[in-house]
Order: sequence, then structure tokens, then C-alpha cells
Amino acid sequence: MRNLLDFLIKYNYWFLFILLEVVCFGLLFRFNHYQQGVFFSSANVLTGAIYEVSGGISSYFHLKQVNDALIERNIELEAKVVELESVLKDNQLDSVFIHNKTLSSMADIEVFKAHVINNTVNKVDNYITLNKGTIDGIKPEMGVIDGRGVVGIVYMTSTHYSVAISLLNSKSNISCKIKGSDYFGYLRWEYGNEPNAAYLKDLPRHAEFNIGDTVITSGYSTVFPEGIMVGTIEELGDSHDGLSYLLKVKLATDFGKISNVRIISREGQNEQHDLEKNSIQ
Repeated sequence: MRNLLDFLIKYNYWFLFILLEVVCFGLLFRFNHYQQGVFFSSANVLTGAIYEVSGGISSYFHLKQVNDALIERNIELEAKVVELESVLKDNQLDSVFIHNKTLSSMADIEVFKAHVINNTVNKVDNYITLNKGTIDGIKPEMGVIDGRGVVGIVYMTSTHYSVAISLLNSKSNISCKIKGSDYFGYLRWEYGNEPNAAYLKDLPRHAEFNIGDTVITSGYSTVFPEGIMVGTIEELGDSHDGLSYLLKVKLATDFGKISNVRIISREGQNEQHDLEKNSIQ
């Protein structure tokens, strides 16, 4: 306390000078319209700059919510586009009918938000751990996608977590087709390949396609509905027996930086799976 008093006494003339300056400026801006206008104009510029910076910071911290909303919207729009293309191809109908048909096709799909908490890309069998489990309604055999395309399939679940088989896994085997075509094959990833490419196998020799065409899910499974983005055709080759094509597909999903994903459940999925399983036995 004594040191503080000594400091105030020692520099008292400086404090007096600052006080008088404040009083002078107050009187100047209060009783002179020109100086008052300049002051408020400058204050508004400074305040605007501060708000702009604070707004930018606030927007940055809300990017996660924005990204979540964009992922959901992208998934919904992708499904709608595929359904609309199919309807327009098969029927020459009015827009009201198309809209109602699109909504009904989305009604049998339930979407769950999830976050990736562990992921590998350089093993023979790569898995992805998600922060949602049975308590959140997650079950094995549900599909996992992100805003760009297919990620994998839920393999095991616990109360609060689940593990999904990544596309980059030797056990992964997803039915896919070329967009705009009904010919389908099976997408497989092989260890040693780059983590952004897989191979579409068993595509018939008479199928027509071009480099750069889009590969989507065929819908011929209990996991993924038709039309979810998988990737694009990058190279063309023949199978080992020469009876079918072997297409190198550049995957749409960047497995090196997946973060927010969606788990999808199809209505009647378990019933279809059980029926097909029993029919094989």
C-alpha cells in the first residue's frame, strides 16, 4: 500500500495532466458540433471494426454446427436428385407427383449424427470408431456416410460407441453401379492400394460407361439405399478371367480427414436381411 501511495505522489502531475486532458476533450466534443461529428464518426468506425472481428470469431466457433447442417442437407439433396432422375426417366408426370414420390422415398430412412473418434487408413483391415452406440439407436449393419459419400458399415456396437468397417477394409464388399445405368458390380479395396481408391469388380463386358462417370450404391443390399455417392471411374481394366471389367474408382470420401458422419437406417432392413439369410440356408 505504501508503495502505491509513493507511486501516486511521485507521478501526481502526470495524473493531473491526464485528468485535465480528459476534461478538455469532453468539453470540446460536447459544445462543438464539428468535433462532435468527427468523434462519433470515428467511434462508429472503431466499433464496426470491433464487431466485425468479434463476429468473425463467433462464426468460426459455429462452423461445426454449420458443417453438420450442410452434411445433412447434402445427403438429403443427393437422395432427392437420384430419385428425381429415376422418376423422370420412367414417367412423364407433373412436378407435384414427383415431389410426393421423393418425400415418400425418404420416409423409410432414419439418419443419426455421429463423430469419428478413431480411424485408420494404412492397415489391411481398417476400422472407424464412432461416438454413438446402442443407447442412441445404432445397430450393426447400418450404413455410414459423410457429406461426400459412402464411409463404411457398422460392425459392432456397445452402449455408447460403435465400430464400423471402413471401405478401406478387406471385408468390405458393397454393391455399386454406374450412375444412369442398371449394370452393377462389387466395390472392393485391396491392401497396398492408395487410401482414396478401390476397384469395382464383376461389371459385365457389355456395360457402357466412360472415364469420369459417377459410381453410386446400387440399392441391391439391406444397408445402403440406391444413389449414394461412392466415387468416379479413374481407370479401366479387365478382370483376371477376362469375362468382366475391373474399374479403378477414385473414392469421393477423404478417409484421411473424416470427422462428422451420418449413420443411416432403412425401414425393414432387419426383416429383409433375415429373409435373405434364411433363404440361403
